[in-house]
Amino acid sequence: MKIENIQVLRGPNIWSISRKKLIQMRLDLEDMEHRPTNAIDGFYERIKALLPSMYNHRCSPGVPGGFFERVIAGTWMGHVIEHIALEIQTLAGMYTGFGRTRQTKTAGVYNVVFNYVEEKVGIYAAEAAVRIAEALIESREYNLETDIQKMREIREQTRLGPSTGSIVEEAISRDIPWIRLNNQSLVQLGYGKNQVRIRATMTEHTSSIAVDIASNKEETKRLLQEQAIPVAKGMTIASADEVDKVISQVGFPLVFKPLNGNHGRGISTNIKTREDAIAAYEHAAKISRRVIVERYVTGYDFRVLVIDNKMVAAALRVPAHVKGDGTLTIQQLIDKENSDPRRGYGHENVLTEITVDRDTLDLLEKKNYTLDTVPADGEQVFLKSTANLSTGGTSIDVTDHVHPQNVFYAERISKIIGLDICGIDIMAENLTEPLPNTGGVVLEVNAAPGFRMHVAPSEGLPRNVAGHVLDMLYPQGKSARIPIIAVTGTNGKTTTTRLIAHIVKNNRRRVGYTTSDGIYVQNTLLVKGDTTGPVSTEFILKDPTVDFAVLETARGGILRSGLGFTRCDIGVITNIQEDHLGISDIHDLDDLTRVKSVVINSVKKDGWGVLNADNPYCVRIGKRADCNIAYFSRSEHNPVIKEHCKRGGIACVHENGFITIIKGDWKIRVERTIAIPLTFGGTVPFMIDNVMAATLATFLWGFKTEDIRISLSTFIPSAIQTPGRMNIFDFKDFRFMVDFAHNPDGYNGVREFLSQIDSPHKIGLIAGTGDRRDEDMRELGRIAASMFDHIVLRQEHHLRGRTKENITGLMIEGMLEVKPEITYEIITHKPVESIEHVISLAQPGSFITVLSDAVEGAIGIVQRFQEKERDQSING
Repeated sequence: MKIENIQVLRGPNIWSISRKKLIQMRLDLEDMEHRPTNAIDGFYERIKALLPSMYNHRCSPGVPGGFFERVIAGTWMGHVIEHIALEIQTLAGMYTGFGRTRQTKTAGVYNVVFNYVEEKVGIYAAEAAVRIAEALIESREYNLETDIQKMREIREQTRLGPSTGSIVEEAISRDIPWIRLNNQSLVQLGYGKNQVRIRATMTEHTSSIAVDIASNKEETKRLLQEQAIPVAKGMTIASADEVDKVISQVGFPLVFKPLNGNHGRGISTNIKTREDAIAAYEHAAKISRRVIVERYVTGYDFRVLVIDNKMVAAALRVPAHVKGDGTLTIQQLIDKENSDPRRGYGHENVLTEITVDRDTLDLLEKKNYTLDTVPADGEQVFLKSTANLSTGGTSIDVTDHVHPQNVFYAERISKIIGLDICGIDIMAENLTEPLPNTGGVVLEVNAAPGFRMHVAPSEGLPRNVAGHVLDMLYPQGKSARIPIIAVTGTNGKTTTTRLIAHIVKNNRRRVGYTTSDGIYVQNTLLVKGDTTGPVSTEFILKDPTVDFAVLETARGGILRSGLGFTRCDIGVITNIQEDHLGISDIHDLDDLTRVKSVVINSVKKDGWGVLNADNPYCVRIGKRADCNIAYFSRSEHNPVIKEHCKRGGIACVHENGFITIIKGDWKIRVERTIAIPLTFGGTVPFMIDNVMAATLATFLWGFKTEDIRISLSTFIPSAIQTPGRMNIFDFKDFRFMVDFAHNPDGYNGVREFLSQIDSPHKIGLIAGTGDRRDEDMRELGRIAASMFDHIVLRQEHHLRGRTKENITGLMIEGMLEVKPEITYEIITHKPVESIEHVISLAQPGSFITVLSDAVEGAIGIVQRFQEKERDQSING
């Protein structure tokens, strides 16, 4: 078997709209295409022995053991690999559960699709599943645990931490979109101008001054002490020579901790001798040059969490420990504790596995213990000096038992330090009594407190503290989203996108839009190139200045990665025509319809799909859509339009020379077609389609018809407004047009326009590319022959597996079918020379058309020739 390709889908896609995180592996079964599982001796027994938990896979029978039933009856290896990939992720602590395996139109080649939790783990699972299947086929031993552990390690390296993850999960539950901004914990919640950034449990509203104060334990302690908050007696030192001074002024027992430390690193507690004090200082000094030394306060370790100056949770933290039974050694007790299913690798479970480190050995040494010591029955042996959950500690929720005065202290502390999210460490006998009554003290204040102990305590009630963060960042009435209009289709996408953006811009909105020409915000081109995929979409949604997004969405991005947004407000499909078929398993218009429908299926329930009623494939999508649908058509008598409006639907039609909105029985005439520059005086039907699509989409959004009318009249087709879309340049003796038409439907649109052009000599410069079917290239030749008097065929460099002669030969075949007497020539010129050549063929009154697939940068080249003629005229 051979893996041909692995794709990571990150948004709504052709397999699922709701399951956005999918791996799509293109797998060639090779010889295994002829060997289903029931034809492989012992395969069922081996897979059941290696992965017995796959009994839970119901598969198509829909009952436990269903997958194994399929294996016994005989199923193909692609299906088996799908289930293995799902199961090994589950065994590594990442439950998935969705999969699909479908044969492509290439014999023996399958698309194996399954969901993932962490992207890199999903890719690893795909590759590992193939290795496992091959080992089972060949009856080889396979160390499954190696893969499981590797996936756990990858997950811990790449996943969001538990605190950030809890905020993201809460955002998802509230339908707030999110984007990860780096491979650490920097996350954007919301889109565009409504975005808010967080890093771990700090937000963009967190004061940097407050973070600096909290990071400086000495400064924190001083501020709290000045405001009558009980704190531990102590001082800060910067050398071992000052240890004796601390001992004399503060007295034993002592605590040493780095001034700028975190996560319990470098801390030593309950120091009772000078020798230990020197060692404790040196240990802390490895983390921070300055070390805080405080009186060791006995009691319990509590963490109080304050969000938006309100106490929301409190937990008793207990350092990692074991309880003796009089029989087992400390190491054996640790192993037994780690077997608790609640403990796992890293942050995968409620509790973390206990590891033995220097801190552990030091604590044991102070008791004259080793790992081989057998503690007495019931004896509690602490293994860490701090209660951090990441080192194996446990937590007990005590939120409901905090005394009101202690709540007052905590909320006041958050304001004194100035933190919006604040973790307060307290040492006290309890929190049920005021701290002064028990001798309790505040040890430190944390600017990025962990949420895990509150979200998933070992004991007690879990607290949804992330919910309080979202309440603060997105109070009631504040949206996390910006409006999104997504435009797809075969032809007209870019012009429609640009026109919609123009209308939005004229309605005083700051619009960001993506096109096949580049990414724009307002009038500024920020990124040049074909930017119609999810990366470009994300670029706009990350921009904090954008409050409205209009996104051209091409099929390539959908197939490659899925959509770059979770849902849109309005989805537009201009048309579905034959183009680039035979690529990426898209062989016919039914396949292409499935791809384009992803945009409409991603429209929110109360949003709108805008579809071309003159296109049967668009109509088919409309009948299956789960959102509101509106149609546009060149004729108000289109049966789809008549039936739709009869039911009270909304449509846009071209009637009696007007672009008209129909609402049930009512007509709202927006503008005369002849007055809309983009339609070239109403002579270009496909441009009228683009105008109707844009008019209908913006009307449905809520823009006024008079504002739409003004925008339609000010959108001038040109190399600036509509680059590559019927850009006409006037020379002294001839005219020159550049258009982006590159498929039969686009060619037909140009032919329709040229049929109305009065010219004695129409010249066409065209080319073919190797990513089209033979019949498509012949059809381009046929259409070209029917609209030009002379054709210049430029041999294209994008051969994609074909030869130049093969491409031009197929186009010439088509040309000669239609017009055997057509004159043509084949050139291999560079772009500038190609334009220069066709200009040299011009006669008075000639109309030259360059279909811009033929010449890269054609517009700029033509403009330079035009400027050159103008300069000659002035100087002549």
